[in-house]
Amino acid sequence: MAVQPATPASDLPRAQAGSNPQHLLLTLLGDYWYGRRAPLPSAALVALLGEFGITEVSARAALSRLARRGLLELSKSGRHTSYALSARAAAVLAEGRGHILSFGAEAGRWSGRWTMAAFSVPEGRRDLRHALRTRLGWYGFAPLYDGLWVCPHERIAEVTAILSELGIDRATVFTAELARGGPGAGHPTLAWDLDALRGGYERLLSAYEPVRQRWRGGRVGTAEALVARTALMDDWRTMPGLDPELPAALLPPGWPRARARELFIELYDGLAALAVQRVVQVVAGYDEALADLVRGHTSRDRA
Repeated sequence: MAVQPATPASDLPRAQAGSNPQHLLLTLLGDYWYGRRAPLPSAALVALLGEFGITEVSARAALSRLARRGLLELSKSGRHTSYALSARAAAVLAEGRGHILSFGAEAGRWSGRWTMAAFSVPEGRRDLRHALRTRLGWYGFAPLYDGLWVCPHERIAEVTAILSELGIDRATVFTAELARGGPGAGHPTLAWDLDALRGGYERLLSAYEPVRQRWRGGRVGTAEALVARTALMDDWRTMPGLDPELPAALLPPGWPRARARELFIELYDGLAALAVQRVVQVVAGYDEALADLVRGHTSRDRA
């Protein structure tokens, strides 16, 4: 890549309850304008957001804010305004896409080793503290104690890079195994709320199972496919920041992550062609040549 991207969780607008137009627009560009740097008419982007009930005023405000943040690049031709993904946004979306689509895939046998990150950030540097915690969370870390974060996977290189990038030198990163017979109250899995994680997966399954049944029965049209697929991606992309992909050996029986991933992959891939048709229809209303550049991808596409 031409640039070294920051993690999506820290560089892109934060997901919020309801429709966040900035977040939604980047999701759409990542799913249907992937790998494209050509600018799209602002009117076409406003119309795409309109598919989700976003008003024109809110849509145009989102475009302006993303441009001010350096995630979109504005261009003008006469009275017409267009926007293209910046190089930074394109790199971040590419990194995030790979992370999100691979999340929840079956892993090999767990080594039993944890990556531990101990650090101290001055109280007055709350911005730095927030950035560090956000980045660590993206790589599967959670706080076991104040200033001690744990992850059940090998993440030495990633954490070292984050600390260097943020300029944090009061930190120690190491791997360790849990001593047998240690106190149950101090087990690293307590860094996560497993009941809340289970509930998140079960809510996703409950929300999208009806969509899967309608799709299997051929009862989903292009407009619904676009909205449902985008909502599903937005819901699924939150899970890597909540679930460090704890190994099966550390989880209670019947853990729902595999079932949730199976549903996500089936719908994300299955609805792709219908959703692309809808995006093409919308963009073609403003520029037929650009509509020909619309492309979708599935979990099987790695480039």
